[in-house]
Amino acid sequence: MYYAILAYHAEGVVESWTEEEDAALMAELLAVNDRLVGEKSLGPAARLGPTQRAVTLRGKGDGMITDGPFAETKEELLGFYVVDFPTLEAAVAAARDLRRANPTAVYEIRPILLYLPGAPLESRAAD
Repeated sequence: MYYAILAYHAEGVVESWTEEEDAALMAELLAVNDRLVGEKSLGPAARLGPTQRAVTLRGKGDGMITDGPFAETKEELLGFYVVDFPTLEAAVAAARDLRRANPTAVYEIRPILLYLPGAPLESRAAD
């Protein structure tokens, strides 16, 4: 079964890390990532940009664009992993490994009811 492991953190804390602190954390997370890839349990994973650069589309018809998400929360969704494990307990174990690498983050593990992998993307980032 596919599960989403959603990583939450206070953006202010993440943004306060030095480049070295962030690189060290990412090295630990990538070690877990590489192990899960080797076990053929990890699908797509993404680290999301700051909410200050996000927009939200809501409303009827074409909808209306507003700046950023406006959830009343102390933590923002900073990234996610898609994993494939036979049980919720196994997915929780993978999230615990991620938490050992990033102990100040919060991880939500949620079953995925529909998984469409889509096509591989090439970056079209603006210069």
